[in-house]
Amino acid sequence: MSENTFDRDLESGDVLEYHILKSIQKKYPRAIKRIGYFKGYDLYVPETNTKIEVKRDYKSKHTGNFVVEIEFNGKPSALATTEANYWVFADKEHLYWIAVGELRKLVKEHPQLNPVSFTGKGDDRAKRAYLVPVSLISRYSDMVTPNDSPYKPQSPL
Repeated sequence: MSENTFDRDLESGDVLEYHILKSIQKKYPRAIKRIGYFKGYDLYVPETNTKIEVKRDYKSKHTGNFVVEIEFNGKPSALATTEANYWVFADKEHLYWIAVGELRKLVKEHPQLNPVSFTGKGDDRAKRAYLVPVSLISRYSDMVTPNDSPYKPQSPL
């Protein structure tokens, strides 16, 4: 019996979000994770009024790119609608902490980045997204830290 991709991804995303939350709570103990579906952001730090979106992309180790979604099913989404101040991109080895303003600047300032349309695994509708090299995300990030989350599937494919 095949495992539901959406459920598996949701579970691993939750584990990663809680892991990042615990790290943040060492300095900001009132930080919280949004429970249930909430598209604005995943984590909130009331001490600094900071909203954080976590993006897990373990395939980036094979593709060399992070997916930065801007549209889903013909409607603005993700980077186009986020309420977050920061996005944290996660691959199997690192967490890339990038300010949303810097991410938007990155996609505007690099003309070689053109949105592509595709239907992701587990999706039933197309999305438009930038495929941004991990090296560019790293260069624009405020911080790159080790990803020592306990949930790392053996294969990103």
